[in-house]
Amino acid sequence: MNDFRLLINGELVAGDETMPVYNPATGTVFATSPRASRAQLDQAVAAAKSAFPGWAATDVDTRKAALKAIADAVTAHAEELVEVLIAEHGKPRAEAVREIGGTAGFFRFATTLDLPTQTWQDADGRNITTARRPLGPVAAIIPWNFPLLTVAFKLPSALLAGNTVVVKTSPTTPLTTLLFARIVAPLLPPGVLNVITDDNDLGDALTSHPDIRKVTFTGSTATGQRVMGNAVSTLKRLTLELGGNDAAIVLGDVKPSEVAPQLFRAAFQNNGQVCLAIKRLYVHDDVYDEICRELAKLADAAVVGEGTEDGVTHGPIQNKRQYDKLLALLEVARQDGTVIAGGSALERPGYFIRPTIVRDINDGSVLVDEEQFGPILPVISYSDIDEVIDRANSSGFALGASVWSADPERAADLAWRMDAGTVWVNKHSDIAPHIPFGGAKMSGVGTEFAQEGLYEFTQLKVINGVAS
Repeated sequence: MNDFRLLINGELVAGDETMPVYNPATGTVFATSPRASRAQLDQAVAAAKSAFPGWAATDVDTRKAALKAIADAVTAHAEELVEVLIAEHGKPRAEAVREIGGTAGFFRFATTLDLPTQTWQDADGRNITTARRPLGPVAAIIPWNFPLLTVAFKLPSALLAGNTVVVKTSPTTPLTTLLFARIVAPLLPPGVLNVITDDNDLGDALTSHPDIRKVTFTGSTATGQRVMGNAVSTLKRLTLELGGNDAAIVLGDVKPSEVAPQLFRAAFQNNGQVCLAIKRLYVHDDVYDEICRELAKLADAAVVGEGTEDGVTHGPIQNKRQYDKLLALLEVARQDGTVIAGGSALERPGYFIRPTIVRDINDGSVLVDEEQFGPILPVISYSDIDEVIDRANSSGFALGASVWSADPERAADLAWRMDAGTVWVNKHSDIAPHIPFGGAKMSGVGTEFAQEGLYEFTQLKVINGVAS
């Protein structure tokens, strides 16, 4: 797995430098990735700038045909992509298959969208025409938890709108995105898509580059703030999908044996390495003990291991930095609460931590107040619904939330009181390409997916003329 290249101006090129890629299931280097230099970043941006006028001039049907071709190519190369994704990320095969399938699905959905031009005459005799026009070169910065699916959250809308793109991969998961670049390179004109890598050293240069007109970034809130600062000098457009400390509130009328499996899946999908996973679980006193018991049973039954192994439900933590952070949070869990399942790393090579359930813990603990981004779930009791909504809303994060009840109407009423970009009722983390998605407060700026997400990559242009 060493034949990986950057994509710059339609050419697959070696990086000016290289960097190791670690298999998180072993903690050892398994491949070498190209690493772009600042000069190669500038070349990629220059290629996107040069290609922009031609791509912007293509009709929407031509762009849609390219997106469909990309979706078909991803499907045709699915197994190859899955193998690389498992090796560099560690996720179980079933989750890797879903990520690749979802990638193709997002590209296909974009072909159903349009950029309509509207014309009307007002009462004062004006002829008004409004249209959506592309912005220019776009920088798309990709996180390590979904290194290809996140590309599909950004690239289809950017390309359909007529923009050109420079994608920067995560340093710890560059290979799946580079393989994608190699697969789709023949399907787009040179310079329309460029893919580079770095070792967390080119982000500032890319997001402050004067020829980049928009940045779409998924990652931590702290880095998102830095991206926003870098955009100031040229007033770049921004879409920031940032951290989440998603709260779920479980009312006392639920059946614990029915909701616990759904809560567990929503908290521990992708090993908890999901921005919108349940990170804080508030459970009413009436069902608290039983919910805790059910969750502990599910955690104990989880099969933790290498993604290629049969029956594995949870793979390793993706990188050592995150693994070390989570080991520290396990100490917090033991100090601030009661660990009733998991609570330890596996005695084997790699970055493995068992799914962990922590009860008897309260707001004020770092495990509750901050995003853990891993397989550790604090379960907090409450008795008063008004008070717990205030507690859930007190966080600076506001990406997603959920309310669970045997009475869906009551849950929906409470959902309107939750301060988050998306609030689910009797489910969590349900996203789809036709449903707008974005965070509130410190969890983001702008919207992804659906028509609203497409418009984020456009400039509204108005022609105001005299009626004939």
